[in-house]
Amino acid sequence: MNAKEILKKLVSFNTIRDKQNKEIMDFIEEYLKKYKFITKRVKKSLIAYNSETPNVGFVGHTDTVDYESWDGSPFELKEIDDKLIGLGACDMKGGIAAILTAISELNLNENKVALYFTSDEEIGFTGIKDICDKIVPANIIVGEPTDNTPIYGTKGLYELAIEFYGVKCHSSTPDKGLNAIYECMDFTNKLRKYYEKAIKKSTVSDFDIPYTTMNIGIIKGGETINSVPGKCEITIDFRIANSKDINKIETKIKKMLLNYNAKLNIREKINPSINNKDISFLEKISTKKQTKSYLTEASVIKKNSIILGPGPDTSHQKGEYVSIESLEKTVKLYKEIIKYYNKK
Repeated sequence: MNAKEILKKLVSFNTIRDKQNKEIMDFIEEYLKKYKFITKRVKKSLIAYNSETPNVGFVGHTDTVDYESWDGSPFELKEIDDKLIGLGACDMKGGIAAILTAISELNLNENKVALYFTSDEEIGFTGIKDICDKIVPANIIVGEPTDNTPIYGTKGLYELAIEFYGVKCHSSTPDKGLNAIYECMDFTNKLRKYYEKAIKKSTVSDFDIPYTTMNIGIIKGGETINSVPGKCEITIDFRIANSKDINKIETKIKKMLLNYNAKLNIREKINPSINNKDISFLEKISTKKQTKSYLTEASVIKKNSIILGPGPDTSHQKGEYVSIESLEKTVKLYKEIIKYYNKK
């Protein structure tokens, strides 16, 4: 099977929220067994390797996001001009198709490789967390869509939710209650001032946006217009540039919350991932390396990670696709990467 044929098969599985996780993992496992890979299931994820001491590993998630509308079936790969269109074709079944193709075209007696196929990347990263301590190689390629530009670093994530509690009463007598929305607003204003003064000014030159960013994504509070709200919830998303920022922010928030009747729920805490190893060899066969502010499985893996896959990046879009040219180039790059790490 060539890369297009493999991608067609991968897209045919409905892996929204891992619905056909077993079926797609069965297909990948049977494919790899033909090339003498040893395979192992860890919960819903799949590990495969042709050596106990692999020199390089590849990571790819099989699940996709949901879709709102699609022309035809999203699970039927369509080829239009240079585009291969299908749900997950870009994010990131194209990357998986490329590595499976690359494996089939290499002399595996000379190349030690490990492959890690994960579930639940789009929702909670549980798949990669389940196998993180089982990833053997020091050098890892994550096949997310980069249009073959090597990404050597991504920001971390500090995600939290805070519930503020007031005292509910009728709006005609607000002094008898305590408005939870006001409490939340007061906290938010103080947090923003702290962020601007103490966090935003700390920069990391690796990133285009060189500082930790903060976003208040959701505020929920109140029930009716004529009631003083007794509860208000806020969610906050920090994209971490400097790993030291997480503890600084968390310490400050906990101290601030002592002045409120509130409950803190830390949903995610992941440090930024920067590959400090020399990857200049990639610049000779691809475009100049970059970093990104988004989160990938590379942020969870404590290895020398490079994010590299086909494109263009049409992730989470209607009519998601990869170009045939980019997919074929990724196959060549993956083969070069495998051979490079096995010659070191």
